Amino acid sequence: MQMRVVHEGGAETGLDSLLSAPAQRSVATVAVPGTGQTESELSLPYHGEQLRGGALLRRLETWADDGVIEPSCADAVRTVAAHPQWLRLPGRTVAVLGAGAEVGPVPALLSWGARVIAIDLPRPPIWERLLDTARRSGGTLLVPVAGDKPGQHQPGGSDEAIARRAGLDLISDVPAIAGWLAAVDGPLVLGNYVYADGAANVRLAAAADALTVRLQAARGDAALAFLATPTDVFAVPAEAVAQSVRAYATRPLAAKLAGRTLRTLSGGRLLRPAYLPGADPGINDSLVPQQGPNYALAKRLHRWRATLARDGGATVSMNIAPPSRTRSVMKNRALAAAYAGAHRFGVEVFEPATCKVLMAALLVHDLHTGGGPAHPHPWQDEAHAAAHGGLWRIAYAPRSALGLAAALGYAAARK
Repeated sequence: MQMRVVHEGGAETGLDSLLSAPAQRSVATVAVPGTGQTESELSLPYHGEQLRGGALLRRLETWADDGVIEPSCADAVRTVAAHPQWLRLPGRTVAVLGAGAEVGPVPALLSWGARVIAIDLPRPPIWERLLDTARRSGGTLLVPVAGDKPGQHQPGGSDEAIARRAGLDLISDVPAIAGWLAAVDGPLVLGNYVYADGAANVRLAAAADALTVRLQAARGDAALAFLATPTDVFAVPAEAVAQSVRAYATRPLAAKLAGRTLRTLSGGRLLRPAYLPGADPGINDSLVPQQGPNYALAKRLHRWRATLARDGGATVSMNIAPPSRTRSVMKNRALAAAYAGAHRFGVEVFEPATCKVLMAALLVHDLHTGGGPAHPHPWQDEAHAAAHGGLWRIAYAPRSALGLAAALGYAAARK
C-alpha cells in the first residue's frame, strides 16, 4: 500500500510529507468547564442499572466465568474500582480523535472530572452534543476553533457560537492539529477513536497515524490509546482455547446432531470447532466480511502503530472492545441480524453505554500502570484485558456460527 497526499491545487506528495508540512491555519482553544458533580466511584451502566461496588464485581466475575471477557480484563476493572482516585487522571490531558464516537471515552472521562481535548469534524451537531455533555459533567473540555490563517485568533462565546466554529478535519489539518497538541502543558494522551465509512476509513486511519508519528517526534511524553475491534484475527491464549474446546465437547446432544447435519450440508463451513485442542496460542478468526476490507485495513494500521509504539517504550493502551450495537453496525442489516442472534451461540453484544464506560475504565487502568504488564510477544499484549464478548471462547469458530446467528436473529433485527 502506498498512501499519497493530495494538496490544494492537485499537487501530490508522499504521506511522510505530513511529518514536516507547515500548518495552514491556527488553532485557538476554548475551555469549557463543567458545572456538574464529579463521579467519585466507578459505575457501569448495564441493562438499565448502574452497577457499582459488589454488583459491579459480581458482573465482572460472571463475564469472566462465561468467557465474555478475559480474566485479566476483570482484574483491570476491579483495580480501577478499588482506586477511584484514578478516574480523574490527575495531571494528564486526554486528546480524543473522533471525540463524538459512540463508544469513545469522552462522556465517561468528563463525568470522572478529567481534562479532555475533543477533536472531531466541524459539524455543529457533534459539538452541540459534546458541549452539553461537558457542561453537565465535572470535567473540562478543551475545544479547537480553527482560524483561516496561522496566528488568527477565534474567541469563545456562547455554546451555540462555539459549536458553529469548533472542529478540525483530521484528513486535511494534520499539521495544525499536531502543532496545537505539541504545545499542550503536562503529560498528554492521544486517543484514536476515528471511524468513517468505506475507503474514507483508510484515509482517516492514515492521517491519524501521521499525526501520531509527528506528535511523538515533537514530545516524548505522549501516551497512545486505541480501541481494537473484536471482529478481527487475533492470537489467543491457551486458556481461551481450552474453554472453547470444553464448550464444543460438552454441547447438548441436540446441538451435536444439528451441527453434524449442518456441517455436512455446508461442506464443513458451518458450526466448526474454533481451535485444535491444545493450541497455544490459538488463532481466532472473527473477521466479518460485511465490514469490508477498508475497515479491516484501518484497524490493522491502529494495531501496527500500537505495537511499534509499545516496542519503542511509549505507554500504550490498546484494548479489544466487545461487539456493540452502535449506529454504524445496526445500519448494516446483515450485521444487525447477526448481533441479534449471537446470544444463541454464547456471544454477548453490548449496548454502547456499557461498552464506552468499560473501555474508558481500561484506559484509566493502563495510564496508571504504564500500559499494563509487559509481555514477551506482541500478541500477548493485544490479548491482555480483551473484552471480546465471548468470540474467543465460544464452542464454534465465530465465522462458522455468525451466519446462522444472522438467520436466527433476522426477525428480531427488523424490530
